[in-house]
Amino acid sequence: MAANTDLSGFLRTCRANTNPETAGVGAPDTAAGRRVRGLRREEVAHLAGVSVDYYTRLEQGRHSTPSDAVVDALARVFQLEPAARAHLADLARPARHRTRKTPPQRVRPAMQQMIASMTEHPALILGRRTDVLAANPLARALLTDWTRLPARDRNYTRWIFLDPYARTAFLDWPSVAADVVGTLRLYAGRNPDDVRLSELVGELTIKSSEFRTWWNSHKVHERTHGTKHMTHPAVGPITLRYEALALPGDEDQTLFLYTADPGSASQENLRLLGLTISGQQNPAEVP
Repeated sequence: MAANTDLSGFLRTCRANTNPETAGVGAPDTAAGRRVRGLRREEVAHLAGVSVDYYTRLEQGRHSTPSDAVVDALARVFQLEPAARAHLADLARPARHRTRKTPPQRVRPAMQQMIASMTEHPALILGRRTDVLAANPLARALLTDWTRLPARDRNYTRWIFLDPYARTAFLDWPSVAADVVGTLRLYAGRNPDDVRLSELVGELTIKSSEFRTWWNSHKVHERTHGTKHMTHPAVGPITLRYEALALPGDEDQTLFLYTADPGSASQENLRLLGLTISGQQNPAEVP
């Protein structure tokens, strides 16, 4: 049986990041009392109710299919948030994701029309592995015009790391980029045999040292809502709130809708940006 290297790496990261004091195994780390960061393997095994040998084999990738009870116990020991808990379960059961082929993704015409009609709000739809499936004119003006890119380059993560403009567009680029990698990690746990994902990760690992570092950290991130601090060369700074909405009936498609606070300078700058593209007849779909 092939070693489950993703599960192994995730467990090592979780163990290193777990505070011994909050886990209930003693005082905080000190130079005299503890030589390793986080928990020891023996401590994890004891808290999870498994043998040290069993947990060691799990962490070394030599036993890749722990039971649901063990997964739940480890999630409790590591105090995982819901997204990380789900990711652990995915890594522990990789075979269940390998039984179906996934057809190419298309955005429903009604969704294309809906986001195209949002002239005051940037909106885009991301699919598997953060592929950009659709974006309205305002989103393309704010970020980049994916319709002008080759098909293989129409990917949000790839744009974040390889387009120099993305680094200047986001005032908090390191935080944004790290979260995007965490989102990709979450997808990878659910789709371990996605060939295009492997190609994307391979390319970014070679071309970006930041991506390589964050990917190897095994941290996961679930997109829900938040704030983006941006700047645009034509209008200046823009702070936007976003909501990530899973589209019912369209698996692995997420609508991202951005809004500025009413009456704010950001709303005015977004309005001015919209004026620069008024009259353009661009569809919302990224072909």
